[in-house]
Amino acid sequence: MRYYPDPARDLDVGLVNDAIEEAFAEQGRGNVQMPPKVYINLERGDFRTMPAYIPSMNIAGVKIVNVHPGNPGLGLPTVMALTVILDVETGVPLAILNATDLTDLRTGAAGAVAAKYLSPRRTIRLGLVGSGRQALAQLQAIARELPVEEVLVWSRDGKNAESFCRRISESFACRSVALPDACGCDIVVTTTPSREPLVKSEWIGEGTHINAIGADAPGKEELDPVILERARVFVDDPVQAVHSGEVNVPIGKGIFSAGQIAGTLGELVLGKKKRESESEITVFDSTGLAIQDLVLARLVLEKPDGFIELKFP
Repeated sequence: MRYYPDPARDLDVGLVNDAIEEAFAEQGRGNVQMPPKVYINLERGDFRTMPAYIPSMNIAGVKIVNVHPGNPGLGLPTVMALTVILDVETGVPLAILNATDLTDLRTGAAGAVAAKYLSPRRTIRLGLVGSGRQALAQLQAIARELPVEEVLVWSRDGKNAESFCRRISESFACRSVALPDACGCDIVVTTTPSREPLVKSEWIGEGTHINAIGADAPGKEELDPVILERARVFVDDPVQAVHSGEVNVPIGKGIFSAGQIAGTLGELVLGKKKRESESEITVFDSTGLAIQDLVLARLVLEKPDGFIELKFP
């Protein structure tokens, strides 16, 4: 059995985007086995288990991932993860991957695929609501699909937004701005752990696309529910979105319904759904899928190095 301590090292973002797009295509074709995430609530956070099987790629496995919002204060990532890959024929564990950085990459790539199919323009101004690890992952992945002419960043702590801009200054024109300004871009990406709406409807103009990333557990929401009423909402997985995505709180309050979901990212990739006009508002509600973790693990397993041999059983 192989252990990969740093599997994200040297992975090309473009290849990651392509792999994630194909994972969603397979989901759209109905060719995957993937039950919804199982959540275990802990005192200061939670962890989730995420199993899946993609027959066409001959890969199966499970990811265990935690979310502890207070971790940065302890010098730890908010999200940490471990993926176990099984031999399809025998069930023998083939590999264990430190999936913390891979989780950032695959979530960023899903946002990039959504932006590729739903962006109102081919060259964009990108607004980031939040300035953490996932904001950077979204920027790097989206920039591989669409030229980014300017990045506007808002954070609860303005110093964090300024630090983010300095970090990317060699590659992107970036400014730390007020929240309404970050929401006035062609594409807006929200990556906060908020449990109350941050983005107001009046800040979102016609033609905007929003990647709603932060709401990944029951009770979380980042968008004014009125935005969902104005928009066509696409999800990665309907069951997970209703349970724990951006739509979960509005559905629980009777403001929005599952029947109002316009479609899935897989349907967009396959051309079954598409942006219908330049003026419509679109939202991608991302919860994160186990198939995303499997296709990145597959990329890692194809590399000739980067692992430690472990004896099992």
